[in-house]
Amino acid sequence: MTTPNTSATTTGTTGITGTVTLHRVLRAPAERIYRAFLDADALCKWLPPHGFTCRVLSLDARVGGSYRMQFTNMSSGGTHAFGGEYVELVPGERIVHTDRFDDPHLPDEMRTTITFKKVLVGTEVTAVQEGIPAVIPTEMCTLGWQESLQLLALLVEPEIPGE
Repeated sequence: MTTPNTSATTTGTTGITGTVTLHRVLRAPAERIYRAFLDADALCKWLPPHGFTCRVLSLDARVGGSYRMQFTNMSSGGTHAFGGEYVELVPGERIVHTDRFDDPHLPDEMRTTITFKKVLVGTEVTAVQEGIPAVIPTEMCTLGWQESLQLLALLVEPEIPGE
């Protein structure tokens, strides 16, 4: 179950920015879910919302490391690239990273915090994305996150015997 919470906050020079908070319980161990957030191939499989593909351009998953990727819209063929820096990485518990679009019309930096908490049936995942540029409706971000988290569940929940 995903429970979205959207809000708008004011920042000094950039006007109104948005925040979305999503919550989902997945039937998978935190370590596997954490890994899916930091593996380029896994990200391409689950992160782009419906109607988009993803290409990871670079990924250095360490504190101070960075990532760059692009999404391609399958309807229009348009792409948008973005990237950021890993601020905090606590294996199986927490990921904090920044996000910034390459588009000069979206100059603000966002901050995304993902937390993982072991629960009886698996892992409770909470995602908070702050500083969403005012021109992007928060409900669009919420919908995208909901779709992405559905795809994440399909990736991490199956128990497949190892090789």
